Amino acid sequence: MDLTAIPVLDQHAHNLIKPEVASRTPFRAAFTEGYDPDVIAHHAQHTLFYRRSIREIAQLLGCDPNEEAVLARRDALGLEQLTSRCFEAANLEGVLIDDGLMPDEILPLDWHRPFVPVHRLLRIETLAEELVGEADSFDDFLAQFRAAIDPPPAEVVGLKSIIAYRTGLDVRPTSIDDARAKFAAWQGSSQTRRPRLVDKTLLDFLLLQALAIASRHQLPIQLHTGFGDPDLDLRLANPLHLRPLLEDRRYRGAPIVLLHASYPFAREAGFLASVYPHVYVDMGLAVPLLSVSGMGRTVRELLELAPFSKLMYSSDAHLIPELYYLAAKWGRTVLGEILDQAVRDTDLTTAEADEVAEAVLRGNARNLYGLSNS
Repeated sequence: MDLTAIPVLDQHAHNLIKPEVASRTPFRAAFTEGYDPDVIAHHAQHTLFYRRSIREIAQLLGCDPNEEAVLARRDALGLEQLTSRCFEAANLEGVLIDDGLMPDEILPLDWHRPFVPVHRLLRIETLAEELVGEADSFDDFLAQFRAAIDPPPAEVVGLKSIIAYRTGLDVRPTSIDDARAKFAAWQGSSQTRRPRLVDKTLLDFLLLQALAIASRHQLPIQLHTGFGDPDLDLRLANPLHLRPLLEDRRYRGAPIVLLHASYPFAREAGFLASVYPHVYVDMGLAVPLLSVSGMGRTVRELLELAPFSKLMYSSDAHLIPELYYLAAKWGRTVLGEILDQAVRDTDLTTAEADEVAEAVLRGNARNLYGLSNS
């Protein structure tokens, strides 16, 4: 199936970085989840994702298919023209941006809006880190944290948590007294006004606070699951750890979106989406970072069991605008090939395959986040 005519609603991505940050960030850093300089300098260019992507970027930009030519062409275009070309080629209907990644080094949401409609995802750990330095006490901090999301700000269409990175998805019920006892150590853990939050008691407590508020407002919350950079213990990023939380009816009002296809736990994510009414899953990062066969296998594993009403497109694009384009290109390509096979297998009729494509690429996200059809 050729799905290029269907605009995509990118339900999870990140801001582009400021030009001065880009000038000191290697281009290859966008093609690996590793951040060790040796990985970026000596190994990132030897991945299937990088080799495929250089050719595709070169074709889009009209230059020779090698890194030197691509970099020269990017410089000649400038960031605004490059972004416009990538976003237009991606055929984006809109983007939901988590602006909590590298908050001091990114371009603001308003910078992106001339190119594409933008909606905000509020990262709760970043919010907490922004509030702690100014708080007079734990009770003052907690009141400010709750007020910042209850009610949700008008521009916020969902929350986001990276608890999987910090302490894992085995979220435990935590008392306010236990959280209060950990607060002073966290607040004093750094000489900056924004100390990094890594304490499991506090992280679990704040996520459950956010879930309770999101549940009252029926606000979706996205959770990082599966693979990521080396800050992550992959064993603790398996979404099956979330089962006690998913079983807790106090949080059933908050749709939970498992990000990144939970790779390599895609079947586990598909199972959870199939049995819990408030669980959804997206294909971002796995598409486009994996090999072509890996992307196809992962999305197939999601759809082996999960209702297609629960699967959504995203890019997890960050750093450079080309990632928005590459993800959209391969999101459509992989989904189209899977739907073709589903028709041949008699899982779907041709008309039903068209319905699935529309739902996954934009319809499900529109419905979940309450976005207009315009």
